[in-house]
Amino acid sequence: MFGKKKGKKQVIAYVHTHWDREWYREFEVFRLRLLKVFDHVLDMLSNGKLPSFYFDGQVVALLDYLKFRPEKEQLIRDLIADKKLFIGPFYCLVDEFLTDGICYRKNLEIGLKIAKDFGCTDFVGYLADTFGHSQNVPEILQEFDIDKAVVWRGCGDLKSEFIWNGIDTVNLVNGYFMDIFSLDKQAKTKAELLEANLDKIAAKSGDVLLLPIGADHLDVPDNLLEQIDKFNDLLENYEIRVGSIFDYFDAVKFKDKFNGELRDNSKTFILPGTYSSRIKLKQLNTECSYKLDLANKIQFNFGSKYEDIVEYGYKLLLQNQAHDSICGCSTDMVHEENVVRYNKILQIANYIIDDIKASQKKDITITFQNPEKYKILGLERSEILPDTQVLTKRNGFLPELLCDTNKIPVTEDYTTIYTLLKEFNSTEEDSDLIVNDKVIGNSNVELEIIDGKLNLYLGSKKYLNFIEFIRCKDKGDSYNHGPVADDVYEIAKIKSAKVIMEGNLRVGIRITTDFFNVDVYLNKLSSLLNFKIRWVNILSNRLWQVRFNSNKKIKEVYSEDMNMLIKRKFDSSYDIRKNLPIQKGIEAKTNTAPMQRFVWTNGFGIITKGLNEYEVSGNSLSITILRSTGMISNPENTARTTQAGPPIETPGLQQHGENSVEFSVGFFHVDDWADYVEEIYPQTLIF
Repeated sequence: MFGKKKGKKQVIAYVHTHWDREWYREFEVFRLRLLKVFDHVLDMLSNGKLPSFYFDGQVVALLDYLKFRPEKEQLIRDLIADKKLFIGPFYCLVDEFLTDGICYRKNLEIGLKIAKDFGCTDFVGYLADTFGHSQNVPEILQEFDIDKAVVWRGCGDLKSEFIWNGIDTVNLVNGYFMDIFSLDKQAKTKAELLEANLDKIAAKSGDVLLLPIGADHLDVPDNLLEQIDKFNDLLENYEIRVGSIFDYFDAVKFKDKFNGELRDNSKTFILPGTYSSRIKLKQLNTECSYKLDLANKIQFNFGSKYEDIVEYGYKLLLQNQAHDSICGCSTDMVHEENVVRYNKILQIANYIIDDIKASQKKDITITFQNPEKYKILGLERSEILPDTQVLTKRNGFLPELLCDTNKIPVTEDYTTIYTLLKEFNSTEEDSDLIVNDKVIGNSNVELEIIDGKLNLYLGSKKYLNFIEFIRCKDKGDSYNHGPVADDVYEIAKIKSAKVIMEGNLRVGIRITTDFFNVDVYLNKLSSLLNFKIRWVNILSNRLWQVRFNSNKKIKEVYSEDMNMLIKRKFDSSYDIRKNLPIQKGIEAKTNTAPMQRFVWTNGFGIITKGLNEYEVSGNSLSITILRSTGMISNPENTARTTQAGPPIETPGLQQHGENSVEFSVGFFHVDDWADYVEEIYPQTLIF
């Protein structure tokens, strides 16, 4: 520890740059900026103008740099060995609520492998700009022998140092963004600004303070050390030295404990509207995550040679899960590139699955598994097999032909391919399904369309007007909902219904509303009603939701987070429209929250395919199916009194054109949630 001047508190400063690979500019543009910034950082580290540098906790930026500066690799390795440069542990700084536990572990696995290969041995879970923090992150960090974390958003009034779900954690208090040293102002003015910032940090710190120096995509001033020497003479209450994050962890003691997630937005923005921005990205993300995981399981079980290809697929996926990418708060061009990456991942995963099925010359099928101990198999064939039901048909080449390197598909091989349903190990011979233009049901559940309402029946229990389709105005942006104070919800009117599928294994009905058509499907013996909605959106600045009306107030909700279940409590009487902020720098509290695939309350559960936001109001739980706005950060947003980014117009954020969503709903005990999720996300292999 450095010598402390009498009466002055010690400040350990770490120098960094926060590197969004893509955001308000596209990846290639930011990468060119990265070359300039990191060239200079390496020069400063080499010539003694900078004692150490923290490279934002992610190795992907370093790899992006080395793509065009391969001659710098040995210098980088030497600086890491000398503990002047710190990298990792993550491959990429991903969002914590939109990334499942499988991908989050892959993020650490890949990131640590690369960082350790470069010689780095010191790691901290660096989460300085993530939009709130999952309660399950500390447990995953500890699985990888990481026992410390740095956080900021969502901490509320927590102190600078606390033990978060079992690991030593630093709250950055005033954020990671500190560009005072780069300002074109007189030293005295800068010192006054710096002292005011340090006062805010000191209010929640002990005798030693942690000061970040750096900001988004920001270079390091060439005279940084000279400035600090001058400021140490000008500052009345503080003495600064440049060190590392790890110096700070060594210098302070952690006593206070906090268990749970960090989503308190009373002091910092957590930008909750990102969970419903650009829902098409969320849908692709969910599909890619579980399809890639399935491909990985298959290749692992069959001793395939695809391990490196799967890792390549995960790298593409993790790049898309960076918080400004998966959160949908970047430029339209950034998100167009995201879609290209997602399609690459699906191509990789689908080929691996098809190739292994063909190479094994076995009928490897992926099942729709139900908790009632029977299975419906999804088969792809060029002919209709006995005792099956046709689900879909398409024209194309059979996968086993496309994977055969000894054959070339020719015109005659182009055929009709059927997706078939086949019962396997059923305990009942007869179907329990019923369907007509007013009812779809089985022995477990029944949905009735009557008098313009959707009523649910579970034996003797009735849930009248259980499901509604609603929409309202949204004057927000990619970061936050923008509710209109005097607005009221439009409720879709049901016009008609007709049968669209009949069979012994699955039935379907189409409900026509003045918003869109709603297709509902039900499997034999299943407890899940499966919904598909497809429509062309021509409206701007709208929030579309499906509302589920229960029989009592909603006080607590369970949802999936990192493939585990978490519980949140709600004040169901809260109304954001009556609590819009006036004071500068405030973000409105909301009754919306993130989910991954599953949410449950008051006896019923909802499983979605890439719908990641729910809202509580009174007796109702709503799932967002589309939120269309048109700007990264709208300065007129009613829910946030300070901009969260540049006011760049993004027409693609309105999501005009075709949209489609899928979700399922059923009544069951929350402890059985994983069985019901598996029915929608089948992971079982049958031979």
